[in-house]
Amino acid sequence: MKVVCDTIVLVAGLVADGLCRDIVKRRLPRVELVTSRPLLEELARVLREKFATKADDLELLQAYRARAMVVRCRRLPHPVCRDQDDDKVLETAVAGHADIILTGDVDLLVLKEYRGVRILSPREFVELMDRTK
Repeated sequence: MKVVCDTIVLVAGLVADGLCRDIVKRRLPRVELVTSRPLLEELARVLREKFATKADDLELLQAYRARAMVVRCRRLPHPVCRDQDDDKVLETAVAGHADIILTGDVDLLVLKEYRGVRILSPREFVELMDRTK
């Protein structure tokens, strides 16, 4: 299963105990991760701006970068998300032939699916993983 993990889920998994941390530590190692340069740059920016942390200082992020397939994205022919900045997540999923986008972003979740890629909340993702053991 190929999964694009949105920045919001990764950050939540790094900074707080709970469902997203469980996903990052126990569930993501069981899937094929797909990311892109724009998503990696966004992750580094969020960590730098909100947490005064460099992405290179976190072992978990280094492992994520090393393990994830980094794809080259193409712009969508027209904006899809209410928040056009979220289109880069869709672009990454399409470029990487992902099965799932894992996100907590309501602007993505409202879509439910895009070009055959399911868009799941962390809870929905865990439920799917538990069913497909």
